[in-house]
Amino acid sequence: MRLKDKVAVVTGGGHGIGEATSLLFAEEGARVAVADIDREAGESVAAAIRKRGGEAVFVAADVSTEKDAEQIAVETVRAFGQLNILVNNAAAFILKGLDASPEDWQKSLSINVIGTALVTRYAVEAMKHAGGGAIVNLGSISGFVAQPEFITYSATKAALIQMTRNMALDLAPLNIRVNCVCPGTIMTQAIHHHMELDGRTLEEFKVAEGTKYILGRIGQPREVAYAVLFLASDEASFITGTHLMVDGGYTAL
Repeated sequence: MRLKDKVAVVTGGGHGIGEATSLLFAEEGARVAVADIDREAGESVAAAIRKRGGEAVFVAADVSTEKDAEQIAVETVRAFGQLNILVNNAAAFILKGLDASPEDWQKSLSINVIGTALVTRYAVEAMKHAGGGAIVNLGSISGFVAQPEFITYSATKAALIQMTRNMALDLAPLNIRVNCVCPGTIMTQAIHHHMELDGRTLEEFKVAEGTKYILGRIGQPREVAYAVLFLASDEASFITGTHLMVDGGYTAL
């Protein structure tokens, strides 16, 4: 019960890594606010937590909208009385190269970068009243390595990695730690988008991608969630401003 008596917000909590993180946090004792633009998915995750005996609420939110970003913190505090942990997981997977349109850039930046900043801004106000907290941003190997036709996505993830460092510096006086988890290829809904672009079957994709990793396979959402849990917990009390690679050794090659 590493998160006993803690209240956590997970943006993009209805799918993939966000879903796995929400469920794991609840198992570890946290009360969880599942924030997502997809109402059906978010409510389903919150319901699954309650069915297992945990406490959870769903917050419908588009993180790129300031009103919704503020509402995430407001509704979390209204439901649970405090806010201790924020996981900035919501993301737009706009995978484009130089052919990206202004609309592609605007969507990618507004969700991945500006949305993270907005949600954090209002969460921090709530964390102040709780005496501090922990923030975990979801970066990516794409913020470190070059990948074909990934300019829009990679640029936002690189920005998040640097934002993490700056946030850590600015928020340390408030007893708020900020770190970043950087996954490699993980078996989420985004995988199917990759498959559509490449015209490959799931098995073909897994084999082809797996050869790029030291461990010989792609990852599972739960494997990333455990890293997020560690950085969000008091076990990481002397860790801030850094990134943790959860990439099966991809960036070690």
